Amino acid sequence: MGLAPILVVDDESEMRTALSHALSRAGFKVDSAANGTEALVKLKKDPFCMVITDLKMPEMSGMEVLGAVKRISPHIPVVVITAYGSIHNAVEAMQAGATDYLLKPFSFETLETTVKKILDGSDDSGQRKSGKTSAGTFNTKTLVTQDPGLLDMLKLAENVAASRSTVLVQGESGTGKELFAAYIHQHSGFKDEPYVAVNCAALPDTLAESELFGHEKGAFTGAVSRKMGKFELAKHGTVVLDEISEMSLPLQAKLLRVLQEREIDRIGGSRPVPLNARVVAISNVDLKKAVSDRKFREDLYYRINVVPFTIPPLRERKGDIPLLVGHFLKKYATLNNQAELQISDTALKQLVCNDWKGNIRELENTIERAVLLSDGSQLLPEHLILDTAELSNSSPSAISMKAGMTVREMEKQLINKTLEAVSDNRTRAAELLGISIRTLRNKLREYKEELETTQAKAAHQSG
Repeated sequence: MGLAPILVVDDESEMRTALSHALSRAGFKVDSAANGTEALVKLKKDPFCMVITDLKMPEMSGMEVLGAVKRISPHIPVVVITAYGSIHNAVEAMQAGATDYLLKPFSFETLETTVKKILDGSDDSGQRKSGKTSAGTFNTKTLVTQDPGLLDMLKLAENVAASRSTVLVQGESGTGKELFAAYIHQHSGFKDEPYVAVNCAALPDTLAESELFGHEKGAFTGAVSRKMGKFELAKHGTVVLDEISEMSLPLQAKLLRVLQEREIDRIGGSRPVPLNARVVAISNVDLKKAVSDRKFREDLYYRINVVPFTIPPLRERKGDIPLLVGHFLKKYATLNNQAELQISDTALKQLVCNDWKGNIRELENTIERAVLLSDGSQLLPEHLILDTAELSNSSPSAISMKAGMTVREMEKQLINKTLEAVSDNRTRAAELLGISIRTLRNKLREYKEELETTQAKAAHQSG
């Protein structure tokens, strides 16, 4: 493959041999070492494109090997191998600079896919492209997974990306459908062209056609100049129609014509404009059911369902949870310009065992909130606010719960604690709490009125 060899480090000879044979059959050059000391000698002598190391080894652990590799050649990607019982160590390894990890037992297909994914994202020296873009910034379009099924979908998406076929991405809310759409765009031959995402649910009925297809000057009252719609703005790039099921039926009919004829009619226009962009439609509801319920046009469904993908929910790929946790801890450390938090074993187990009805979006909100509620050294179970908002009262940073406490009292504590964590930024607090800013204002008004009533009563009694 034209790359330097992969170095396999494992103290168990059978595992070392099996890994070496599997990688060799996949077309990679491979060298191996029986321990960390031998591996470092080889690293100082010869170039390698990747290091794959077991975490649990005598004399020199995998974490020590990782640290030494990064000191010798910081650009070399390192993959660590660990058992499920020590999954916390894998997260620590990711935070220490590992590129990825594999959970035992894993198939050779998973090994090959992981290695190819990393090397395909590397430059000639073997350096993998990171989610970080520059100091103080973070790439929000990073799709993080090691799930074999989803990795197969990404491989198929790369093949589809070369065409301009319409793609339909379905899945539950929060599974990463828009990231998947961005992945297709990034792997296409027109990735440098515009990427235009439209939330169909947010389009006002009176302006939806103009927003999508544009209008000419004087086409209607208020049209003081020509306006290009989202399809034209995308040029030869990608138009993403998010929540397409929320599009009104009349607008669906117009979209159908656009996709069939590959041209757009601006409102008030005299001639059609060619459509050059690829269209990716996204839905968090079952469009087949929407068709049977007469909420979505059947002909439009078949027009957009050229290449369908369904993103699995997080509860069906729990092996991704530790990887995502490490990713989000890095993200919010970068965004907040602070040192990365470590996560305790107990806290990580709670996250892995949770059902995550809100999928990755819910997990990310939980991690961001936990980072704000922590004391800045380690993320503990009491910093996690899951579905039931059950936090231990063992930490002053957490909500104190006791028998007999009313739900309203718990709610008040949660709101006040969140406001305190975000320096009274009500908009941010509402986002973290999963409520509207109006609801938050109403709650705070109620608490203020309760306090004033209590103070008035106390003043009256003392008088």
